[in-house]
Amino acid sequence: MEESYVLHLQKQYQKFSDFYLCYCGHARCEPLHSYGPAVRPNYLLHYILEGSGVYHVEDQEFSLQKGEGFLIEPNKQTFYQASEEDPWTYLWIGFDGAKCGSCLRSLGLGEGRLTFRCEDGGELLKLVESMLAYNKSDTEADFMLQSLLCRFFACLAKGISREPERRLTKRERENLYIHQAMEYIRNNYANGITVADVASYVALNRSYLFTLFRRVLGVSPQECLAQFRLTRAKEQLTLTDASVANIAMSCGYQDPQVFSKAFKQQFGITPVKYRKWDRERALRSLEHLAGTPEDGKQPVP
Repeated sequence: MEESYVLHLQKQYQKFSDFYLCYCGHARCEPLHSYGPAVRPNYLLHYILEGSGVYHVEDQEFSLQKGEGFLIEPNKQTFYQASEEDPWTYLWIGFDGAKCGSCLRSLGLGEGRLTFRCEDGGELLKLVESMLAYNKSDTEADFMLQSLLCRFFACLAKGISREPERRLTKRERENLYIHQAMEYIRNNYANGITVADVASYVALNRSYLFTLFRRVLGVSPQECLAQFRLTRAKEQLTLTDASVANIAMSCGYQDPQVFSKAFKQQFGITPVKYRKWDRERALRSLEHLAGTPEDGKQPVP
């Protein structure tokens, strides 16, 4: 192998556990240059910049050329070799982490699909060259390499040629809309979002979103958003000493009085009285565990 450029990172110094770079590089191979048979402990992606070669994994063989790539999965025996007439030039990134499988699946890779085509080879090479430039161990390099790894996958997501996706059934499509809407609410409930914002995020009109929520969840989008906010507020009243006004703001209510009114409508008690009742209940519970007689019980609101 000639003109080889490689960066190796030490696993024990990784700041990230879900998805992180292990090594990367690019090289122009000599005719019939090969690697393996070998088993890798982590995931590895190769992308062919020029030339051609073959990739063997277990009982499968793939003939690949410029613009194509192949995935090596952990703990699988593989072998790959440059062609004799037109040996390949390729780049590679090795990566690992608990979320690697889901990241690859989002690109349509893994679970039987081990090769791909992508037209953005120039951009992928620039990203690997940028990774190679951070050949040092410091905080800046750690975060920069993590961002470059994510940009590499973003480039693949943009340029990779996918197989036609299975058409979703009506129920699957409706469940997907609900899932996306709830994810948006979870991530943005504190920002004063409205039902119109939720509908815009999932690209549905408000009346259809209302129909879906009523049919699938049994509540309207407005009721669901309010319940989510008030449940979070209830948790904060229990777990923190923050003021009612601050809790209202952190749950998406600009006016503490509007928040208090909504809280009482939902739970039958004001936020201030709920916090007092909850802490008295906790104290009685501790006294009971310690063998101290209780003074009496208050009704649960």
